[in-house]
Amino acid sequence: MSNSTYNKMWAEAQEGLNNLLQTETEDKSPKPLKDHPIVFQMLATFYVKYVQIFHNLETAYDQIVHPQKRLVIRQVLEGVMGRILELKNEMVELENSEFHYFDDILQDQKLCPEHIEIPIPRYFIKEKLKVLKEREKILAQILVNAGLQDIEPKKHIKVMTFEEAIRIIQISERARQGRLRAEFMKQIYLEEKRERQARLHSGKSPNLDASAVCIQKVWRGYIQMKRTEKIREEEMIFLGMSPPPHFHRISASLMQAQRVEAMRCEVQEKHEEEYKKALVAIKNRLREMEGPDIKESLQEQIRQWFIECRHITGKFPDYPDEEDGGSIVIFSQKTPEQVAAELAAKEEELQKKSKDKGKKGKKEKEKKKKGKEKGKEKQEKKANEEKEGWKMAPSNFLPIMEEGNNWYKDVWQHREEGWNFHQEYDPELVKEEKRKEVKEEIRVQVDELMRQELKNLKLAVDREKDKKKRSGKKDKVSHAGLVIPPAQFLTQKWGYNLLTSRSGTKTRTKSFAVEDYIKNARTIDSLYKELVEGGLLIKPKTVKLSDYVGEYSYLGTTLRQVDIEPMPSLADVRQLIALYGILPLGSQALHEKSPLVKALLLAGPAGVGKKMLVHALCTETGANLFNLSASNIAGKYPGKSGLQMLLNMVFKVAKQLQPSVVWIGNTEKTFYKKVPKAEKEMEPKRLKKNLPKILKSLKAEDRVLIVGTTTRPFDADLRPFCKVYKKIILIPRPDYASRFALWKHIILQNGGSLSKSPTISCLAKMSDGFTQGHIIYAAQTILSERRIRQLNRKPLTAVELMGALARQDPVYKEEEDMFKAWYAKTPLGKARAKALMEESGVQTRACAQCPDVHTVQRENGLQRRHQADEAFQRLADKITAAEQSKAKVYVVLANFQLFFQQKSITTKKIETLGMYVQKKSSKYSEAIFLLKNCQVKVQRDSRQYENP
Repeated sequence: MSNSTYNKMWAEAQEGLNNLLQTETEDKSPKPLKDHPIVFQMLATFYVKYVQIFHNLETAYDQIVHPQKRLVIRQVLEGVMGRILELKNEMVELENSEFHYFDDILQDQKLCPEHIEIPIPRYFIKEKLKVLKEREKILAQILVNAGLQDIEPKKHIKVMTFEEAIRIIQISERARQGRLRAEFMKQIYLEEKRERQARLHSGKSPNLDASAVCIQKVWRGYIQMKRTEKIREEEMIFLGMSPPPHFHRISASLMQAQRVEAMRCEVQEKHEEEYKKALVAIKNRLREMEGPDIKESLQEQIRQWFIECRHITGKFPDYPDEEDGGSIVIFSQKTPEQVAAELAAKEEELQKKSKDKGKKGKKEKEKKKKGKEKGKEKQEKKANEEKEGWKMAPSNFLPIMEEGNNWYKDVWQHREEGWNFHQEYDPELVKEEKRKEVKEEIRVQVDELMRQELKNLKLAVDREKDKKKRSGKKDKVSHAGLVIPPAQFLTQKWGYNLLTSRSGTKTRTKSFAVEDYIKNARTIDSLYKELVEGGLLIKPKTVKLSDYVGEYSYLGTTLRQVDIEPMPSLADVRQLIALYGILPLGSQALHEKSPLVKALLLAGPAGVGKKMLVHALCTETGANLFNLSASNIAGKYPGKSGLQMLLNMVFKVAKQLQPSVVWIGNTEKTFYKKVPKAEKEMEPKRLKKNLPKILKSLKAEDRVLIVGTTTRPFDADLRPFCKVYKKIILIPRPDYASRFALWKHIILQNGGSLSKSPTISCLAKMSDGFTQGHIIYAAQTILSERRIRQLNRKPLTAVELMGALARQDPVYKEEEDMFKAWYAKTPLGKARAKALMEESGVQTRACAQCPDVHTVQRENGLQRRHQADEAFQRLADKITAAEQSKAKVYVVLANFQLFFQQKSITTKKIETLGMYVQKKSSKYSEAIFLLKNCQVKVQRDSRQYENP
């Protein structure tokens, strides 16, 4: 696309942003809103619109080649990203859920789910591509030197003896001769067959008409079959159920567009370099041409201020310090009296601060006593806010967006650029920008000169002597040619006092303190090398977030409207990884001002792609990956001091080479309730006490994210677990739509081809319960090199793939229910359940006032109880029809039936259980076990099915 196209895209995005900013400022009503659905609808609408603007701005920033326009777009882009994170945080606090569904908003605005997909800004990697390549080379070199990686990966070639080689040649030659012999014998057989048929029909004359009819019949059938297949294929393409024939071909226009994008990136880099050079050249030119005039005018104005102050106050004023702004204070359109009054007020404030320092110790003790009272007050405030209603929290990014929007309006909206066809930098804008910088630099120089001139005037006219305060220099200790900081610094940093003992008397300098300082005064390069050699800093796999295939859930809003909590889709998980991980790690400004996420937990069954998401985080942001899993740090840096040293090294390097991701695999082991005997030697709970301290030490400037992955979160102690991981993403097994897209993606990725038969839909239906890992394993097992070569003659079928899939254990519904039950115990899950109970309580009170609805519900309950009795009777007949242990099974069944009569519960699970018991009727222990488990489940779920 051309420059005008991307300029138009930018203008449309700015127009939409301007309308949104106006709407947000208008909607800031002082009165809190009490209707939560209306509030969520408003927030969700803002969110969807900001994401659309984000798409356009990201594309424009990546493709526009004008360097000064890109500065404006970058500022607005970061503001939009930050506002999206703020709106997401508001929705989480409002709904008490990490997952939100916008089906109705997409339908109203006629948008597709792709329009609300969070794009990953390409400048995250482009701007530091050289640094990342250098880091990869250093990492590879360290691994090679340590013997952990080969320079060139060796191909595993099986070495064979001379006899084996001769035997293989003999086998292949005998097989070739056998094939030739078989072909020759086949020809002899066909000739003999034709001779026999000729002898049989030798007495009959050939019927030409019958032969012609036979040939016509076969040919017309063949033609009609081909015609029917073509019509059916065209119909399927028209309906969108089959891809067009040119769908998988590489489009020539697409290739041309990719080449143009690559060329635009080169032009972009070239214009950027020219712009940087122009900044220096134009600044130097302005300093030479306009600098002397600026300096002279400033000196004249300051001298005039001296004279006016002396005329009014009778003496020369004190020159403002550089910290207060220097001569800027003079030129801020204030009278000399106002300037003198402000300076006097500042001196009084400094005196007050020095007096207040002594009172801080007493106040700190009082603060500790009031800490508990403040906690209670905060809880009361939250309760009052919930009663009053909802208010929009103040935004850190609205001012940034408004400033960028005003910058666009003032400079670029109506700017004539007919002369700038190649979109190079605008020298006039550079002059305006650099003129301010030159003026500021000259002002600092003039301030120094005028301070000296003022001192001379005071000495000559007022006979005032300037009092100089000289601060004594602190002593420094040198050791072995190194300059060591003062003793106070070492006392604060390393916990040792060089000059005093514990009793406070002066003693000799302790040598071990200096040795500890020298030992710990290490470079980042040496620490980096040690972590790589120890396997604590690993190379992430090159995986993009888009490779995590999953479809959007189209029924989320509908299910929530009928009080059913839907399982999140894989597309929702992908969104959260982008919002909580990639965007904050990729931008420093975003990480400092957006809602801070220090730790993230990915919980889900084995094979759902948790590790893949961790590697995608590092790939999309160029982050370092540290592995602090319990199995990885076992036996390394033993003892408390060793662990402290390990954590200091890891987080020092992580902060210095940010962004960084600290991955803790199987993180439930760190928070075990009780450590299994087999894992006691590994000491899995080493990090349990240190992780909360580390999280406290992480600041907004540190782009470091701790990511934990777990397949068994219910084994961990919930309270400290949730104290560390405040953001929890529950990853489910894929649904039908995600499995359909996943099968298609994986088959094509592994060299397979999609047949015309409905193989993919069958696979997606039959693979319910299996995870992405299972599907990938099945595809890779079947699609070997030999099978790929046979695809032209023998198309791939669903039976082959299902055979490989059936050899693996799926994720059963019981395991998924365990994850749901565990998530319901987390703080966010509890808050969500409490909010739903409050809503249902309001609805129940409203329904109680309506007798007709109450009667209908009672009748439905009686009907469900009658159906349950019938289902249990059928189940009892099937079990008692067996040969052994009838009494035990029937007693369990009778007790369960008695419980069931008290509760009115749906019979779907019971019918399924009956079918299973009928197949396993010979194993009564299994039948009893299943009945007891079903009883526990029904007891747990019975509340939502009770009669009103």
